[in-house]
Amino acid sequence: MSGETYGYVRVSTRGQKEDRQLIAMREFGVPAEHIVVEKQSGRDFARPLYRRLVGTLGPGDVLVVKSIDRLGRNYAEILEQWAVLTKDRGIAIVVLDMPLLDTRESRDLTGVLVADIVLQLLSYVAQTERDYIRQRQAEGIAAARERGVRFGRTPIALPPDRFAELEEAWRFGRVTAAQAGRELGVSRSTFQRRARAWREQGA
Repeated sequence: MSGETYGYVRVSTRGQKEDRQLIAMREFGVPAEHIVVEKQSGRDFARPLYRRLVGTLGPGDVLVVKSIDRLGRNYAEILEQWAVLTKDRGIAIVVLDMPLLDTRESRDLTGVLVADIVLQLLSYVAQTERDYIRQRQAEGIAAARERGVRFGRTPIALPPDRFAELEEAWRFGRVTAAQAGRELGVSRSTFQRRARAWREQGA
C-alpha cells in the first residue's frame, strides 16, 4: 500500500543553513507541508520535532533525509532506529545522498538487504574511526608525558622572596591565608596549596 512521503531536515544550532537539504527534498518531490526542519544536534534521537514526525508515520509512509548524518550521528542508535522504522513499523527510509540506502516497497528483497548491509558497514567504519581517534589521543598524551609535558592548569608563578616571607608569616599566625593570597594576587586555596607544597619540598 502506497503511503505519504515526508522529509526530515536537520541542522545544528550553530548557524548552519538548511537550504541545500530543502532543495533536495523539493527535487525528490516531498510536499512542502510534509517537510520538517529541526535545528538541533544529532548526537541522539531525543529531538522533539523528529519524535513528533515519526510518531505520525504509518505503514507504507516514506521518510526522506538528504544524508545519513542528518538522521543522526550515533550509528548504533541509527541502526536501532532504522530497524524499528523499517522492520517493526513498515516505514520506508530514503537517503538521497546514498541511493543504496532506500527501503521503499518498490525495492526488492535484495535491495532492502543491501541497504541493511551498507548501514552496518557505515556503523562499523564510524565506530572504527572513533576508536582510532581515541587510540591516537591516548598515544599522543603518553608521548607528551614522556617528553615531560604536564597536563592540567599551569601553576601560578609567585614571587619567591615575597612568597617565602608571607608563607612564614602565615605559618606563625601573623597573617591569614586569605591575607597572604591577596598580597600575592591569588586565592586563599591557591596560597595554601602552594604553601603545603613549599613545606613538603623542605623550602
